[in-house]
Amino acid sequence: MKRNLFLILAASLFLLSFRQQDDDAAAIKKLLEKEAATWRSGDIAEHAACWHIQSYSRILVSTAEGTTFDVPPENMVKSSNSMGNGGFAVMSNYKVSIHGNDAWVSHDEESTAKDGKKTYSYEIRILEKINKEWKLVGQSIHIYHPK
Repeated sequence: MKRNLFLILAASLFLLSFRQQDDDAAAIKKLLEKEAATWRSGDIAEHAACWHIQSYSRILVSTAEGTTFDVPPENMVKSSNSMGNGGFAVMSNYKVSIHGNDAWVSHDEESTAKDGKKTYSYEIRILEKINKEWKLVGQSIHIYHPK
């Protein structure tokens, strides 16, 4: 009897841990979609709420032409010239890895500017759970031209 009770309890805890992972993954995807939308709409306050800049935060971008540049992390929480230009983004092919209060996500992004021009990128995002909410702390964006 004790063994059966132990097995039921262990199985319940095991299933509960998967449920938490699924809830966290859904919350992270929702945050990434909000971050993309608020950047394009120019909503500085809501965009800043998606981020928690740390001393080790870093944003790296590589262009389809082969150049790379560092974006100052502070640009994610204050107004920038490239913010608020309209359009929308579609994210796909999510791969999420969650370890306690740390996570990384890779995804593909197809961005459409308000003039219809499309930009394609592979992105890796680094997140931390701060006060029970997922926040971005870094990212790497790799822009490419599809074949």
